Amino acid sequence: MLKPLLLILVCLTLLGLSARLLYRGLRQPGTQRVLDRLSQGQPERVVQKTSWTALERAFLRAGLGRPTERIGQWLTLWGLMALIGVVAGGWIGLLLASLLPPLLLRVFVQWRYQRRLKRMIEQLPPLLDHTVRSLKSGRTLADAVLGAIDAAEDPLKNALGRVQRNVQLGISLPDATSDFAELYDKDELRLFALGLKVNHRYGGNASELLENLIKMIREREQAARQLSAMTGETRVTAVVLAALPVALAGYFLISNPKYLLAMWNDGSGQTMLVAALGFQVFGCLALWRMLRSL
Repeated sequence: MLKPLLLILVCLTLLGLSARLLYRGLRQPGTQRVLDRLSQGQPERVVQKTSWTALERAFLRAGLGRPTERIGQWLTLWGLMALIGVVAGGWIGLLLASLLPPLLLRVFVQWRYQRRLKRMIEQLPPLLDHTVRSLKSGRTLADAVLGAIDAAEDPLKNALGRVQRNVQLGISLPDATSDFAELYDKDELRLFALGLKVNHRYGGNASELLENLIKMIREREQAARQLSAMTGETRVTAVVLAALPVALAGYFLISNPKYLLAMWNDGSGQTMLVAALGFQVFGCLALWRMLRSL
């Protein structure tokens, strides 16, 4: 009785979502024309932050674009996965299909962001060095930085395109760089933005400031590599502890599938397996937090 009710609920939810999207799609062009006609000659309205701000921020930092452009497709896919989970595994399948996709998406976005940010920090010293050489050739600080951005490589060039667009819109280079640093939330980028802001406000030798910043970034990178080498044994131990239960479960499924299937077909066995999965997830999160604190 539970499966048909859940199936009906999911179908009604998807039907309501499709009707809402169709209504918005039909109404938006006319509404947009009316708003454009009424807003002619009026001050620009302030765009309010939506509930998707944090999600868009995470996707932008990971270089994945804006998620709100395809949110309807993603919700539909998520609903279909939940439906498949209900049909395949009952309420446990529904629970897994409802919780695993957002968790996996968050892990993927965070991993993509960390990987992209690491590459950007590696590309920052060559960009600063190009800026210093341009300054010594007689160019202004803004022209030197923008020229270095054009000569940079992806992903740093793509990320700093935000700075170029803001400067073209009339925002000062220090403010545009501060906005970029706050978006990616990294100390090296904040120091770069702070150096530009201090030089813009109080003047000084920008070449010497950027050279010291290059030296500091390279020293931090060297220290991070030394720390990674010193904690390698700890990280390998954590990976083994996290993967061992999963590997054992896979071995039992291959060598003796009736062992786990008998537990799955029993009520108390299902409870034990779900509890084991919960403890496994909790243990992996705890190990991940411990590794991040190193």
